[in-house]
Amino acid sequence: MSPDLVVLGNLLVDDVVFPDGRTRFAQPGGACLYLALGAALWGLRVGLVSVVGREYPTQALDALERRGADLAGVRRLEADGLRTWLLYEGARRRVVHRLEGPSHAQVSPEPRDVPEAWRSAGAFHLAPMPLETQARLVGAIGSWPAAQLALDPYALLTRATLDAVWPVLAGVDTLFLSEDELELGRGDRRDVLPGLLRGRLRRVAFKRGALGGQLLDGSRFFEWAPRVSAVVDPTGAGDAFAAGVWAGWLAGEPHPRALQRGVVSASFAIEAWGPDGLLAATPEAAEQRLREWFA
Repeated sequence: MSPDLVVLGNLLVDDVVFPDGRTRFAQPGGACLYLALGAALWGLRVGLVSVVGREYPTQALDALERRGADLAGVRRLEADGLRTWLLYEGARRRVVHRLEGPSHAQVSPEPRDVPEAWRSAGAFHLAPMPLETQARLVGAIGSWPAAQLALDPYALLTRATLDAVWPVLAGVDTLFLSEDELELGRGDRRDVLPGLLRGRLRRVAFKRGALGGQLLDGSRFFEWAPRVSAVVDPTGAGDAFAAGVWAGWLAGEPHPRALQRGVVSASFAIEAWGPDGLLAATPEAAEQRLREWFA
């Protein structure tokens, strides 16, 4: 059976450093992990397409499978994968790859890694990867049957990079964009986001962390506000948010309800270290939080 949502991206080991000096080393990470866990809260069938090194914590992969994620698209390396420093600098985050590991491109999936049976999936989400890798994936997936295609960029969107990035953006339907990935304009970017729409691209979800965000669909804006029970670690919150939104969209829900599901997913991600909050959450807890917060 084809998954509801196919997630393509990285499974990385993270060493996290916060501005106040707190650190967490050897965390299982990568956008794929948080996307899959966030989607599992809403009962989505998720297929992962990634490349994983031998040092990646097996308990994280086991947890994904227990929650129904299909790992048939995960290519196993007989060597260590990519390990990164996640350096939080106030409201922004810097990703630094360790020097001794493989390149980002070497641990990113290619179109051939997508199982043939998954090409009829309802939606594909490309997590942050090198632009050249994302371009190949967009070119391949764009020719498959009627799939919804979303992208989360790796390259910063600046005036200097837009000419190179636009051909890729124009090949997707939805762009999930964090505030620290857009160096054009200030504030909510309502004056900037419409200028990103071209080709297939009709929706931009602009994530602003503790400030909520805006979804632009064509010419209409929809806003969401954050809801949290506790803030321990923001890592993966944006990916979990996107997974919740996908759950709403694939169920045919209107944008406001889909965004509320995203807010709930993100709230579990930030209330514990790394993926622990999502690992402890259950579909029942997610539905309860949705009812209580958004009656």
